[in-house]
Amino acid sequence: MNEDTINLLRECNSGIKMGIDSINNVMPYVKSEELRSVLNACKDKHAVLGDETHRQLINADESTKNAHPIVQAMSDMKIRATVTLKKSDNTVADVMTDGCNMGIKSIYKYLNQYRSADDKSKSIANRLISAEQELRTDLRSYL
Repeated sequence: MNEDTINLLRECNSGIKMGIDSINNVMPYVKSEELRSVLNACKDKHAVLGDETHRQLINADESTKNAHPIVQAMSDMKIRATVTLKKSDNTVADVMTDGCNMGIKSIYKYLNQYRSADDKSKSIANRLISAEQELRTDLRSYL
């Protein structure tokens, strides 16, 4: 496994963890069962992709990567502050849409940065982008 593949898998895994954490952070504020279902479905997709990236890294004797603690703390604070001020599905959808946009942008950046990554890791990255795009689309009706 080349270095670009390892780095792309680590970045995907880190982003997946942040996405799952973000969903978990907003769940207490979700009022609609439909929105809860949309978020849970996305979380399930992320978990599958996370397991896949983790398994590939472990098979290559490589470690996973967590988001930088400051980035994670700032994300958590933004989510909690925003949804605490206005507890509504609209606010949850707004915060999660911002997260999807950041996730999509980051994964595209890493795909461009780690061009020599293998096709399997690029496929995971593209499936992650698709999951984020799907969630972003599903959230539109709650904005």
